[in-house]
Amino acid sequence: MKVNLLNHKPIRFEAMPKFKWIMAALLIAGNVGYSMSSSAKGQSTEVRATVPVTGTVTDAKGLPIPGVVVTEKETSNRVITDANGRYKIEVSSRAAVLVFSYVGFNNQEVKVGNNSSVNITLSDDVRSLNEVVVIGYGTLREKEISSTITHIGSKDLLTVGGNNALMSLQGKVAGLSIVNTATGDPNSSPSIQLRGVSSRNAGLGPLYVVDGIPGGNVDNINQNDIASIDVLKGGAASAIYGTRGSNGVILITTKKGTSEAQMNYNNYFSLDFPTNRLEALSADEFLANKKGIDKGARTNWMEEITRKYAYSQRHTVSASGGGARTNYYISGDYRNGEGVDFRSSRIEYGARINITHTPENNLYTIALNVSPRYLKSNNSDSPTGSDNGFAQALSLNPTQPVFDPTNPNLYFRVTEGLTNPYNPVEQARIVQQGTDGKYLDWNGSFKLNILKNWNTQVMVNQSNRSFFDFYFRPATHTTSIQAGPTIMGAANRRYNVNDTKNFEWTSNYSLDYKHHSLKLLGGYSYAYFNYQDLSGSNSNFPTDVYTYNNLGSGLYNVNINAQNAVGSSQNDSRLIAFFGRLNYSFNDEVFVSASLRREGSSKFGAGHKWGNFPAVSAAWDLSQRPFIKSLNWINNLKIRADYGVTGNQDFDNYRSLDTYTGAGRYLFNGILYQVYGPSQNMNNDLRWEKALNYNIGLDFSLFSNRLSGSINYYIRKNQDLLGSYDVPIPPNVQPTIYANVGSMNNSGIEFQLTGTAVKTNSFNYEISLAAATLQNKFISFSNDIFKGQPYIDAVGLPSPGSPGTIQRLQEGKRIGNFYMLKSAGYDSFGRLLVYNRAGEIIPATASTTADKQFVGNGLPKFTLSLGNTFRYKNFDVSVYLRGAFGYSIFNTIAFYIGTPAAAAGTNVLKSAYDGGKYSKLTQNSTSAYASDYFLENGNFVKIDNVGIGYTHNVKIKYLKSVRFFLTGRNLYTFTKYTGGDPESTSVNGLYPGSNGRINYYPSTLQVLGGLQASF
Repeated sequence: MKVNLLNHKPIRFEAMPKFKWIMAALLIAGNVGYSMSSSAKGQSTEVRATVPVTGTVTDAKGLPIPGVVVTEKETSNRVITDANGRYKIEVSSRAAVLVFSYVGFNNQEVKVGNNSSVNITLSDDVRSLNEVVVIGYGTLREKEISSTITHIGSKDLLTVGGNNALMSLQGKVAGLSIVNTATGDPNSSPSIQLRGVSSRNAGLGPLYVVDGIPGGNVDNINQNDIASIDVLKGGAASAIYGTRGSNGVILITTKKGTSEAQMNYNNYFSLDFPTNRLEALSADEFLANKKGIDKGARTNWMEEITRKYAYSQRHTVSASGGGARTNYYISGDYRNGEGVDFRSSRIEYGARINITHTPENNLYTIALNVSPRYLKSNNSDSPTGSDNGFAQALSLNPTQPVFDPTNPNLYFRVTEGLTNPYNPVEQARIVQQGTDGKYLDWNGSFKLNILKNWNTQVMVNQSNRSFFDFYFRPATHTTSIQAGPTIMGAANRRYNVNDTKNFEWTSNYSLDYKHHSLKLLGGYSYAYFNYQDLSGSNSNFPTDVYTYNNLGSGLYNVNINAQNAVGSSQNDSRLIAFFGRLNYSFNDEVFVSASLRREGSSKFGAGHKWGNFPAVSAAWDLSQRPFIKSLNWINNLKIRADYGVTGNQDFDNYRSLDTYTGAGRYLFNGILYQVYGPSQNMNNDLRWEKALNYNIGLDFSLFSNRLSGSINYYIRKNQDLLGSYDVPIPPNVQPTIYANVGSMNNSGIEFQLTGTAVKTNSFNYEISLAAATLQNKFISFSNDIFKGQPYIDAVGLPSPGSPGTIQRLQEGKRIGNFYMLKSAGYDSFGRLLVYNRAGEIIPATASTTADKQFVGNGLPKFTLSLGNTFRYKNFDVSVYLRGAFGYSIFNTIAFYIGTPAAAAGTNVLKSAYDGGKYSKLTQNSTSAYASDYFLENGNFVKIDNVGIGYTHNVKIKYLKSVRFFLTGRNLYTFTKYTGGDPESTSVNGLYPGSNGRINYYPSTLQVLGGLQASF
């Protein structure tokens, strides 16, 4: 006998006495156990009935689709359609649900029921107007968006191997500049800037919001955990974040659990090969050109400190599942990467856990997200001086040996090269420098559904980042030996913690009445930021065994003059806000949004703690108009306009207050006392930087949704820019004050396009394009109170030569202007010729600073990216191009070591003797006069990303699909720039296109291959 509980009459537990609860539990347990036992015993003879189902799968044109995976839901039972789109499958029962899936089409589910034949038409996987887009503190349908937001799904992100997941966004969003000048360094992070530079002295990067938490930590995100990224570019979209919205907002949504259980494994293995390399003279060429004395060796310093390739790997395992009420998503990842220099490396592992629960009555939803991460990094050789190990390798006398010929156990003490030369091999091999880091981000939320159309939510969050830096230089280092017995080795440790706590309370109400739809948001936000650090250093250790782990054993700090051996600091700030937003739509055709955030910050002066940040936007869906409806080739046409006020409070704490600092020591009665004095002037009027943002835009979708995109024109007026200004003493106690004075404007046109150029039953060709222009003008350094000079000279070049500054930030001019001598070529003596103020040609040695003039600009006027994706059956190929145009780069390396004029004993680039323009400057005075002779065209086009993949849907019980892929990044750069990769010089920030350091890190070509499997 087999008991089927499904046939039992329902038991009303609520009316039963306590002992009956126990009896009922025992009865159920017994029946379940008996049923399972009986099933097991009869398993060998029981025959399960199956239901055969056949059918055909076609596209919207009626063409058959081969290769479609037809799966019985929540089982491993699956088949694939044949060349005619036909399939045949046997399912377990009439209640079975069939899932049809194929790349480039939307998945479709159908219940079998009484049907023996199920024919399906799959719809194109084009972006739907009903697709949900994340906005600040909520979501809207794509159709309802009235401000400037770019949505990127996880499948649209580039495949990259690196430190920061946002590198996968490079070139995907018009107007978003992502620059990494050292991609071959596993610890490097990109500089990210949206719609141009927006500040003089405050932060330039956008605000990151991770799963609704402002200020989220993007370094603690694995790319495989990203579900989507939404970029709020317009002021109306980002104004809801008030004093942190001026540089735009990037919203990152991580993956959540689903009711269908699944597991995924993703990995990649990558090789980074140095490319676009700069080449110095060999030892024989060095001697032939009489550049220095022969020290007896033949050393290729670049090869000595550079790996032939850098190897990295990353593995990610994720699992998700649950039921209709409770679901989970869990992932874990491990990454091990090394740099193209011999010292840099990074090992990290992290996890992400998301759990969500909603009861059957839908009264509330609770969610918990936890994401810890640990890392151990060794940093590349880049000391605080003017250059790094690679710059040293290019400029050192190649006849100097790596090791000391008189003692092969010690490194050779380098003495010939640029200013402060050192042995880069020794620095990379025996100096230890890096950090142990820990991240812990967590947030919990409780959402109460008061009514069907009214809910309120409370969210708490903590983001903690702690780093324990280390440095150790052993006693055998040539610097230690040269310093003598008083400094035998050196070590330091520094511990710093960044901790942020957030509390967010929001309430949402919605109302639909006939043709009117209304959504209301109200909220309160509180954030507390705290930073602490502790550092200690020592030297003259009795042994190198302890490295940096026993600072107390060093003898140097016994000396009373070692005043800076120990240091610590702490600072904090608070941010409080009240905000609200109204979204209104009429007839699902006209959309209006208005918001206001009132925010207060402890950073601001006593008279300006609070500020208001309003925004308004509107959109009209013209495709609902009869005339547009009559045009069958137009599917969607929407015009938009928005205005918003945003702020920037990303500057140091306590800048508005009187602060005191140590001012030396005073000896009194034989005792040294620390003396303190005021370190800055108080400014009660200090406030946030303000930006007035205007935007008009057009969204369109054409030709049966085969072509879609958007066009935007924006103007951003930044006011009250922060900076230091000269003030008299007295009444002030310091000669400068930190104040809001400057103003700047940015404007541009942005174009985003996606389309399907070719689509057949087995082949697709999709194209995407992102383009942007950027116009900029710095308006003023002055206001009614503070009168600044009309310009600032910046980007000073280091010695040797002391050539001065090469850029000028001036009122009424575009930022990034190069201000230096204008070259007139060279004369027969190898001297640099320039134009003086009167336009006459003179030797550079006869020029003065008065002869400098504007000669170029380092800010690109136009950026463009073009993506191409080809799909043939289960194969896919992508080719991604990216470029920047209309700007110049000052070739700092060529200026110092690209000509024969470099100082004796210093090696130079091959360009110094290749017959080109740099080889003509032979006079030693060249390095003392910066001119546009070294200004080069920075325009470039990159074959940035080429990938090929194969996806195979398998009929194995525990395996659903497997995908293999191979990707190449930075494959080739078309450019006239001779200083290596043009992207090695940043175009972000206030002084783009220039580098005030003799710095160089090789660009890399990355080959990345991997596997993705779904279970």
